[in-house]
Amino acid sequence: MKVLIVHCHPEPQSFNAALTQTAVETLERDGHEVAVSDLYADGFEPVEGPARYSSRCDARYFQALDEQRWHVEHDDLAADVRREIVRLEWADTIILQCPLWWHGVPAMLKGWFDRVFVYGGLYTGSRRFDRGMLDGRRALLSLTTGAPETTFSTFGRSGDMRTLLWPLHCSLYYVGLDVLAPHLSYGVQGGGLSYQAETAFCAHLEAEKARWATRLGTLAASLPIPMSGWANWNDDGTLAASHPLRWRV
Repeated sequence: MKVLIVHCHPEPQSFNAALTQTAVETLERDGHEVAVSDLYADGFEPVEGPARYSSRCDARYFQALDEQRWHVEHDDLAADVRREIVRLEWADTIILQCPLWWHGVPAMLKGWFDRVFVYGGLYTGSRRFDRGMLDGRRALLSLTTGAPETTFSTFGRSGDMRTLLWPLHCSLYYVGLDVLAPHLSYGVQGGGLSYQAETAFCAHLEAEKARWATRLGTLAASLPIPMSGWANWNDDGTLAASHPLRWRV
């Protein structure tokens, strides 16, 4: 495989950094090619807006989609965006490594979506979802949390993890990626709130790194999460009444 790891954490000695290093070592040992986009270390600029464009298709009114499409057509995207797109097109598997902050991904990674998934370049009105331009590639979220797993259950105080992850999974699928089941490392962020004694916490971190390495060993054979596509939707964009997913409601 050709694996791109999009790493998003500001601290080089964080547990997220340890998981990224584990992934690099495990995948390369198994014969795969690995590239890393370290968003903080690379100085990626996450804020989309007029300042990101040296020239404009419309200097009077900023519309992100129009500017993105115009700059794709004129081969004039910002250097950091071009770099990330080249990496995405090189990879057949993309791993997003980050912590859960405020029930979502860090702003840096959200900004990566805003700027790198450019309209006219990585998707269009007709090239989305199962017709997306990154079709044939796979994506996996490796996420860390501070709170224990039980708190992210359906009735947990931290919120249902499946609901929290849906916007991210939907965005990955939107550009055509097959989304694999996420790898979730619960109770590992440390600092501030403590849920374990120090010795137990350190043992937990080592066990989580080993579990991640084991998951990576099965990555090539992993199947994507089932998603509905264009053939399953009515003209108004809703799931057809005959679709099996309707039976779960």
